[in-house]
Amino acid sequence: MHPISRFLVLSASAAMFAAAADAAEPAPAARPAARHAPGKPVAVKPAAAKPVAPVLPALPAQKIVDQYLAARGGAAWKTVNTISYKGKMGAGATTYEAVTKKLTLERREREEMQLPFAFEAKRPNKSRLELTFNGQTAVQVFDGTAGYKYRPFLNRSDWEPYNATELEAARAEPGIDGWLASAVAEGASVDADGTEMVGGQACYRLKVTRKAGAARHVWIDSKTFLEAKEEGDPRKLDGRPHSVYILLHDYQTHNGLAIAHTLETVVQGVPKSEKMSIESVTINPPLDDARFTKPR
Repeated sequence: MHPISRFLVLSASAAMFAAAADAAEPAPAARPAARHAPGKPVAVKPAAAKPVAPVLPALPAQKIVDQYLAARGGAAWKTVNTISYKGKMGAGATTYEAVTKKLTLERREREEMQLPFAFEAKRPNKSRLELTFNGQTAVQVFDGTAGYKYRPFLNRSDWEPYNATELEAARAEPGIDGWLASAVAEGASVDADGTEMVGGQACYRLKVTRKAGAARHVWIDSKTFLEAKEEGDPRKLDGRPHSVYILLHDYQTHNGLAIAHTLETVVQGVPKSEKMSIESVTINPPLDDARFTKPR
């Protein structure tokens, strides 16, 4: 996965936007408890058939990794000191039930909003995200050590430091090289873990175990050897962790670098996914270190 995906898709929409989007829509109504007539059997849905794994040439994990690293641009990534992305992030889409005037439940949908964003990164692990909502721009910055956030659409006019959870997540970010390439460079254990269809493409599934942190799965397209899917950090909803997966589409080449321009975050148990589209990429723009900390 390229460097913007984990920081932006998994962090920004949840931490910066969710509260504002929820405030614009009535809270979903609680669903009444289901009742069944005494003695009446309850229908049980049959279990879904397990997908058939595609048959692909057997390749050792290291061979898959080598082809992945070459396909994404190889040594060209090492020439990148700074990078910036601009595009639109989808957020706020949901399906919920509301009580009508006749006291019945009605299923409603909140359409996905397209929020303009700009993301900048600088080695070794500096980042800046700007996200515009209702004419106001929120900002998150991280200088490699400390992080700050400015969220005017939540009626917060001051720069606030990252909390402990946000700081831990920011420090764990892989930086410009992206999660899988960084894991391989640090000597993570990579094992072939079968094959699977992802969006109509036959993929190799890899199990990546870093020296620090839980194992994570990555799916590599068997034709392009680029990432098609990655397992993300679980997202806590309703007090319980839900599995997260990121789908990557529409790869384009910039200065020899293969970069996905469409990323889709799927959360287990959530009907609608979150999509992000990258409209422009700039390699090695001049970015002063001051852009990655709060204004003085």
